[in-house]
Amino acid sequence: MKKKILVFVLILFAASLFHGFAQEKPRIGVLRFTNTVAGMYWWRASVASDLQDMLISELVSTRKFSVLERNEINAVLSEQDLSASGRVDKKTLVKMGKIKGAKYLIAGTVSAFEKTSAKGGKIRVKGISLGGKKEKTYIAVDVKLIDTETGEIVDARTIEATIKAKAIGAGLSTRHFSVSGEDAKKTPTGKAIRACIIHIADYLICSVTKGLDHKCMKKYDAMDKRRRDKTRSTIDID
Repeated sequence: MKKKILVFVLILFAASLFHGFAQEKPRIGVLRFTNTVAGMYWWRASVASDLQDMLISELVSTRKFSVLERNEINAVLSEQDLSASGRVDKKTLVKMGKIKGAKYLIAGTVSAFEKTSAKGGKIRVKGISLGGKKEKTYIAVDVKLIDTETGEIVDARTIEATIKAKAIGAGLSTRHFSVSGEDAKKTPTGKAIRACIIHIADYLICSVTKGLDHKCMKKYDAMDKRRRDKTRSTIDID
């Protein structure tokens, strides 16, 4: 009887360990975003960290990952930059794998941004004008999944978002002067950026927690094929 109880306890203990390992969340870190598109009016020095924070927040909200705090990542990267500069003894060089046990790092690069608009009707009453226009914003971000132990890029994907919206503008004019309001007080740019960040988080749930062979990847493969086909159609090759 005692042996049966002991065996039962051991089985429960082993099951609890297995459950604990099975439920362990992937540890990831998010790098500052970069930008390769020239002339983006909204891109400033702080935007790189803003997008980093936005993605961190989305990933944490999914409850599928253990996400490193941004300041920890930035501090280690600063050490790495110093190590790579040649001003540090080789014995003390900081390796990527030292980032608090993170298995992966997420790197995002804004690779495309387009904003188009078409003016709508305009009403003018006694010098006060009120008009609107339709805007369309497209943004694409190249996402890379980096193994911290090897530095290898184990996954890469271009994530896109397109938002259409109406914008309202106002102005005041007389014979002697003119004061214009903002061209568009409500633009779809911010919504497009947020949508793209959400899509990135959804993709990482599929890629990291379920695997590249999971059926959820079919949707992203189809999206990527449409993107490639559309890009090819705009290029003439003799």
